[in-house]
Amino acid sequence: MSIRPWRDIARRPSRQIMVGNVPVGGGAPVSVQTMTNTPTSDAKATIDQIRRCEEVGADIVRVSCPDTASTAALGEIVRAANVPIVADIHFHYKRALEAADAGAACLRINPGNLGSSERVAEVVRAAKANGCAIRIGVNAGSLEKDLLEKYGEPCPEALVESALDHIKLLQDHDFHEYKVAVKASDQFLAVAAYQQLAEAVDCPLHLGITEAGGLRGGTVKSAIGIGSLLWFGIGDTIRVSLSAEPEEEVRVGFEILKALGIRNRGVRVVSCPSCARQGFDVIRTVEKLEERLSHIRTPMSLSVLGCVVNGPGEARETDIGITGGGQGKHMVYLSGVTDHHVRDENMIDHIVALVEAKAAEIEAASALTAEAAE
Repeated sequence: MSIRPWRDIARRPSRQIMVGNVPVGGGAPVSVQTMTNTPTSDAKATIDQIRRCEEVGADIVRVSCPDTASTAALGEIVRAANVPIVADIHFHYKRALEAADAGAACLRINPGNLGSSERVAEVVRAAKANGCAIRIGVNAGSLEKDLLEKYGEPCPEALVESALDHIKLLQDHDFHEYKVAVKASDQFLAVAAYQQLAEAVDCPLHLGITEAGGLRGGTVKSAIGIGSLLWFGIGDTIRVSLSAEPEEEVRVGFEILKALGIRNRGVRVVSCPSCARQGFDVIRTVEKLEERLSHIRTPMSLSVLGCVVNGPGEARETDIGITGGGQGKHMVYLSGVTDHHVRDENMIDHIVALVEAKAAEIEAASALTAEAAE
């Protein structure tokens, strides 16, 4: 237990699988996924989008493979990508075979949709031969007809029963390298289903609130749903589903993980909502700093407070802090200690320089520690 036990999250034990070179489950860091929205058959456009997702930290990227043109382009996409690629397959099992042969690290399927036990067996053989994992993707919007008739509507029990049925199809063919998702656009339904599934299986769980909405609304729904589950210790990999560019999904995913202290990447900004006491324009300052510091990957913290009411207290808890003062003169804190003043006209550039220097210092110290450990 840490010195701040109210922050501790006890993660659900799960066995580990590999999605390419990314470990999922078994205590591995929670990975962040997204999905391209370009035509997969357009390899260049898809690769360009994957590259943008990689730059903002995506660990795994999924691409849809609805036709032969998509799986034909997949080999080039996989070779160009620096992260594992998941091939999204729905009904045609041959697309799964082609995707596995093309180098997909994981196949997203519902085994029950493939048509027969023999087709499932073929997909499993292809996955084993190519070192592919499988993600079973159960969705409240596409539950099997018999389950809808049995339960009357999508409910946690129906989602979990569907997942267990699909799991059995893979286990019957001695395949165990799978993770499972039970997604719904209703975050209450999704959370309840994941909670029930977490008690029933030991495999890694892929979290998501599907069809969550646009950037703002979808972010809120996803933060509530995914964040609640992660807080309970449930979840090994996440995808934030937004009607927005996939890079935004990755950014939001990392913000959820950062808020829970599960993974940190880049600058965590602590800032006030601003009021009449502010010594500088907090809102615009934070906007500019977030934009100017988006290239920083080193985990660190920055507080931006408009006045001295809470400014010094917040600054004590962050790597770098700035608190608004009178007559355009503001206090800068380094490692929680008051250090010097900066004026309005130099403030943004000055803080950016301090953050970049601190990031370089942290990276250098990490490199020395790693070298000493060797």
